[in-house]
Amino acid sequence: MKKYIVAVLMMFLVTNITLARNTYITVEGNEQQEIMTHLNNVISSDDIVVLADTTPILSKRALRRQRVAKRNLHYNILGGPSYTPDFGLLVGGSALMTFRMNPSDTTQRRSVVPMAIALMFKGGLNLMTKPQLFFKSDHFRIFGTFSYKNTLENFYGIGYMTNKDYERGKETSEYRYSGIQLNPWFLFRLGKSDFFAGPQIDFNYDKITKPAQLVEQPSYIAAGGTEQGYSNQSSGLGFLLTYDTRDIPANAYKGIYLDFRGMIYNKAFGGDNNFYRLEIDYRQYKSLGHRRVLAWTTQTKNVFGNVPLTKYVLSGTPFDLRGYYMGQYRDKSSHVVMVEYRQMINTDKSTWMKKMLSHVGYVAWGGCGFMGPTPGKIEGVLPNLGVGIRIEVQPRMNVRLDFGRNMVNKQNLFYFNMTEAF
Repeated sequence: MKKYIVAVLMMFLVTNITLARNTYITVEGNEQQEIMTHLNNVISSDDIVVLADTTPILSKRALRRQRVAKRNLHYNILGGPSYTPDFGLLVGGSALMTFRMNPSDTTQRRSVVPMAIALMFKGGLNLMTKPQLFFKSDHFRIFGTFSYKNTLENFYGIGYMTNKDYERGKETSEYRYSGIQLNPWFLFRLGKSDFFAGPQIDFNYDKITKPAQLVEQPSYIAAGGTEQGYSNQSSGLGFLLTYDTRDIPANAYKGIYLDFRGMIYNKAFGGDNNFYRLEIDYRQYKSLGHRRVLAWTTQTKNVFGNVPLTKYVLSGTPFDLRGYYMGQYRDKSSHVVMVEYRQMINTDKSTWMKKMLSHVGYVAWGGCGFMGPTPGKIEGVLPNLGVGIRIEVQPRMNVRLDFGRNMVNKQNLFYFNMTEAF
């Protein structure tokens, strides 16, 4: 079944690559070079019409491609049957939109809005978007996460040993979850530096029903869960300080990203619990040649206080330790170290096949997670490695298909997402 799903998915992706050849976005710093590269890619000798004693002119097809290239809004839509390790068989769709807030300002960074929708065969709906909006001269940014979920999920308890040995299944770990998250960040550039600072807001409503054997777990009972379920509302205010020299945040080839953020969740803000969250995220990117990159990251996420059942830190998501079920390992502290090699296939684009191959790449990564009840107390080590395929649907904007290995539970998981993991 998985092979069939992947085959169908690849058909949709190949079709989308063909469409993507007629779209184009520019990136700041290399505007003219990117324009010439794009025109060389989309205009072949068949597009040139030469009239006697006149300057060569472009055909209607080439002119149409040029008009498409000049558009401000570019988008790609993928859809079809798919499979995820956390939700099983589903019908999903992903969209990637890029645009400039000021279309006439060609030096402005392009804003990126990836969106995803999934309809689960087991019943459920998942909607998510993680926008990156850049405003005039990149003096102001709005990033964030906005999601709605009504899905079947799994809870394995809290703490490494409980998580490691807990059996995943319909009668053991499964429950029905519904919830929303509204988490915008507002970042202001500090002077002419590469530092950004600003506030963030995080509002969450989480509800658990049909808890199965969760009702027997001490952590579920202690949080106030019953046979009817569990619900929690958390509202927080926080502050971010970011240092960012990445050339393209959604798919960096070079630069450094360092992010400090703290959140205070309080009953005074409309939440049900008083707790705190502290995160540090360091990423660096080193170009090893044309479209070859070595990327690495070190991250730490920590929560303190009276933490709701659904707000413990997760080790293992589609954006770090790929291969571990989301939420399979959770506690109050999680640390991750990862290194990833990324390479796109470079061809001379002399044939249709070579042009298609130039939109394809691959990655390989290795890393490790560490988790425990406090930042300094490590109870579990989570080794991780994997490989993946990248398909460029817009310049520097990729669809990723990753195959990750859980070294603790000896399992392999497959992922399909827009943009890079980090």
